[in-house]
Amino acid sequence: MDISAFDRCRILVVGDLMIDEYVWGRVDRISPEAPVQIVEVEREDFTLGGAGNVVNNLISLGAQVSVAGVIGTRRDGDRMLEMFGRLNADTGGVIREEQRPTTRKTRVIAANQHVLRIDRETRREISGSTFERLNRFTEACIPQSDAVLISDYGKGLMTQPFLKHVISLAAEHGKICIADPKGLDFTKYSGVSLCTPNQKEAGLAAGMDIREKGDLIPAGRKLLESTGIQNLLITCGKDGMILFEGAAEAHVIRAAARQVFDVSGAGDTVVSVFGLAAASGFSFREAAALANTAAGIVVGKVGTATVSRSELLAALQ
Repeated sequence: MDISAFDRCRILVVGDLMIDEYVWGRVDRISPEAPVQIVEVEREDFTLGGAGNVVNNLISLGAQVSVAGVIGTRRDGDRMLEMFGRLNADTGGVIREEQRPTTRKTRVIAANQHVLRIDRETRREISGSTFERLNRFTEACIPQSDAVLISDYGKGLMTQPFLKHVISLAAEHGKICIADPKGLDFTKYSGVSLCTPNQKEAGLAAGMDIREKGDLIPAGRKLLESTGIQNLLITCGKDGMILFEGAAEAHVIRAAARQVFDVSGAGDTVVSVFGLAAASGFSFREAAALANTAAGIVVGKVGTATVSRSELLAALQ
């Protein structure tokens, strides 16, 4: 597949921005104060998480990216803007809200084992003034973009009115709009070109207990019929993906056998690569195959990771 067109794509990412902090260390004893491990810290890393990881993936593949989201006004917010600055991302749509912490997920890793996660966040909905500022930014940005990617982590940004505004704008200007969903009610994504839930999310949203692969087909059909979503890509971890394009027969994309170290951020990689491929003119089946290949690369890395252009090209060969 020729991915040279990635360089010519401009993508708008709208979603919950967060920082992923990794505390790396080793464990060789148990605390005398409680039956817990003592982690001796060796180093700490900060990476872009959530919608920020979508941005990171897109830029690593050559796209030009604009970002719309909300962060806090303290050090973590500064750190996030610094990281976006190093990527040359357009942050004109990143709004800083007083009294809102920048979402930070701290993962403690010892001997390559994930032993603890600490979340600092709020799920409070954005303020009215932030909503208006984001509306103005998306109104200016969407006509100039090739695709709109929505990364919803349920942190208060993607309210129903804001989702409706973004999806309607994308439809009005004929832009591909893809949502990585959160929650049980997928009707709020009505009108998107594609929705990318994982298997568990799809089952919960469809109200069905998915115990085997055969259960995914009726679950996917039910979601398409009841939500107003145009197309659906259900990710199934080591079993690959299933693509539902309208009323067409479901298309199964099998995953290559790989050793899985960490699934953190794999969904971000899927929506990034699929969106960029679709914006570049690939069919949805071709875009799904590319996204499946990219996801197989990132789960072989420890921590929230991106796929590079050279890695993707090597895997395709």
